[in-house]
This record gives sequence, structure tokens and C-alpha cells, in this order.
Amino acid sequence: MQLAIIGGTGLAAVEDPAPAAQSRRTPYGEASALPQRCPLLGDALFVNRHGEAHALLPHEINFRANLWLLRELGAEAVVAVLTVGGIAPGLASGDLLLPRQIVDYTWGRQHTFSTAERPAHVDFTTPFDGELRARLAAAAEAAQLALADDAGVYGCTQGPRLETAAEIDRMERDGCTVVGMTAMPEAALARELGLAYAGICLVVNPAAGRGSGELTLGAMRSVVAAAAPRLLRLLAALAAGGSRRDTPA
Repeated sequence: MQLAIIGGTGLAAVEDPAPAAQSRRTPYGEASALPQRCPLLGDALFVNRHGEAHALLPHEINFRANLWLLRELGAEAVVAVLTVGGIAPGLASGDLLLPRQIVDYTWGRQHTFSTAERPAHVDFTTPFDGELRARLAAAAEAAQLALADDAGVYGCTQGPRLETAAEIDRMERDGCTVVGMTAMPEAALARELGLAYAGICLVVNPAAGRGSGELTLGAMRSVVAAAAPRLLRLLAALAAGGSRRDTPA
């Protein structure tokens, strides 16, 4: 199974990449960046949803073009690296988790390939693919990496601003355990294209009202820098388990 990795704030680049395409153009506009192949990660495809210079804000990302181009390059499964704020008690900066569910609070994004002539009423009961999620859990165990909150619920907000404390309180009442800005419509579009999709969440801060002090981008980046080697170990373990196999490791 050909694997694709969508990075972002939590994983901006991979080592020794090779170009996988000559153009970012698609029928849905330009992808965020030229996809690359990662020889050190089982020849997986990689694209940074925010672009090479991290120039795209969450609501500006062309999710449709990114996923369409990855599929055109042969991707069958997508692992998304997602930075999040921790809502649930017990989550700490630097924790890794595999979310099971999504609550979508975004608006105005190009969120479907469906048209009136070709409606795509896909089943989205379980937004993260169970088999791919199981492979990620097995890879984490093989890499000796602990995962937190096995029943995680990802609340996806519009951004780019962070949330108010009252909004986080509402999200907690809705059942969200982490908050981020990029899993939607990415997960739903992957489902429409028939791509298996799973996420790896990196907690970079307590969500608004859940910690002390101001939430700053500098502090988040420090957590990301410290966690990058662990994320790459996890992805390498996933690739070592067989990124092109048809059954979960």
C-alpha cells in the first residue's frame, strides 16, 4: 500500500527527499507544495499542507488539490501529522495520540469533491481508518513510543486565531479532547477519494483556559522541535512494517 504523509507545523520536512511530481497544478487549483518521495520512510510521499515556507494559514490550504495530487501519484493511505492543544485532563505538551473521532467547527472551506451531478454521500461514521490506525499503534509500540488518550476526539476550529476559554469549555462539553485547525476537511476529502486516512496528534500546549500563562507560537515551536525525532521514529517504524503491504502490520 503506497503511503503518503501530510505534514504541517508538527512535521515541516523530511530527510533526503526526492521530487515526486513536476507540477503542483490540479483540476482543483495548486497543491500547497510539490509532493516529495522519502527513501528513508519506505518511499512514502510527503507534502507540507502549509507550503514550503509555511505561508498558508489553515483556512487558506487547498486541501482538495493536496489530496487529489497525492492520489494521482499513487497514494492509497494518508497519515496526517496534526499539532493540537490539549483539552482533556492529563494531556501534556509533547504527548502523541491517535484520534478516533472528529467534531468539525470550520466554515467556508472547499470541503467536498461532490457536485449536484455527482453527489458523494460518503459514510463518515468513523473518520479515521481503523486498519491504518492499528498499524500506527503497532508502529508506536515497535518504536517504544507511548501514546496518550486512545479515545481522542479532535475538534477542528477555523483559525488562525486560537480559541477562547469559553469555546474550549463548549468543545469539552461536545466531547472533544484535543483542538486543532487542519484535520477538516482533509479527512472527509480523503474519504471521498477512497484513501485510508489516520492522524497522529502532537500536543503542543494546553488549550485556552487549561493552563497558566499566555499561549505563544514560540513555545509551540519548541515542543515541535523536541518532538520531531519521535515523530520520525514512528513514521520509520510504520514504513518498516510495510508501507506497501495490503494488510496492517
